[in-house]
Amino acid sequence: MGRYSKETPFVNRLQAYSFLRKGRHSPTGIRQFNTAKLRNPSIADRAVVETTTHLWSFGDRYYNLAAQHYGNPRYWWVIAWWNGLPTEADIKKGQRIHIPLQLEEALRVLEAY
Repeated sequence: MGRYSKETPFVNRLQAYSFLRKGRHSPTGIRQFNTAKLRNPSIADRAVVETTTHLWSFGDRYYNLAAQHYGNPRYWWVIAWWNGLPTEADIKKGQRIHIPLQLEEALRVLEAY
């Protein structure tokens, strides 16, 4: 389940993107997805999803943690979003982050409205 799993693609025909259509040899439009709508998990949301704590150290990367915990590095953004820290540059050495253990449950919480 990816962050675009609930989204339907559309064809972008806006004139502002004509340069992209030329580069992709697509005169009719560019197939795109709408931006996924995610929300920040509340304290109550966080309480129902089991997490593990990770102490950030030099060389850590979200994608490596996602591969280790979820078996897929493409879910790095779940860990980043869950902690409200969009990039590794936002984390300081020795800082604790929380990694949701149940990926499907974390995705459900992040995508709920």
